[in-house]
Amino acid sequence: MAYDIPDWSVEVAQTIMTKVKNKDTETFDHCVRVSRMARMLSMAAGLGESESRIVEYAGLFHDIGKVGVPDEILMKPAKLTDSEYEVMKSHPVLSVEILKPISHVDFFALTVPGVRHHHERFDGRGYPDGLMGENIPLASRIILVVDTYDAMTWSRPYRKGLPTEVAYKELVEFSGRQFDPKLVEVFLKAHPKWNIKEPSLFSEVNGTVLAGLNPSPHLRATDAA
Repeated sequence: MAYDIPDWSVEVAQTIMTKVKNKDTETFDHCVRVSRMARMLSMAAGLGESESRIVEYAGLFHDIGKVGVPDEILMKPAKLTDSEYEVMKSHPVLSVEILKPISHVDFFALTVPGVRHHHERFDGRGYPDGLMGENIPLASRIILVVDTYDAMTWSRPYRKGLPTEVAYKELVEFSGRQFDPKLVEVFLKAHPKWNIKEPSLFSEVNGTVLAGLNPSPHLRATDAA
């Protein structure tokens, strides 16, 4: 089934993502990269263009709730304490709260499950709702794979990103526990062929959706494709 993206989605996406960028450039950059890879993995997994578009938007919005996380936790250059981690775990629900004003629109309503559940684990040990296996929305399972890959391979001021091959091994090790094993298999076959700098579906469909909001040039992957 095809779903039209409302004309005003461009302005809304830019407004939301500008707030994220003003809060934390690294989170913004990560969201843009995850959005693009989520679309690519969706299409590699056989989803149609409309479904892939929904997953792409969900990927873009998956971490917007981090604007509600205190700076001292979000930007802490060390391991979080248990109590700090509990605060950080609130970000998927906070992301959904930010989307509420536009969730009456069918297209954006369809992005909400992917956003809320992107930290659920295949073995049921994730959050916020402890969903298991294929009870986790497909969009969330897709986002989790590319989200984790991106987090592992991109350098931060306090740590160097992992090489691609090491990240691949991590995905395989936790396949069936943290990740949907079928999606890990698809990712490992498809990812080496991707051009990560490929324009997002947003710009292909709308022309200007993320114009001027590209990832910051100072961030580089270790050796991502």
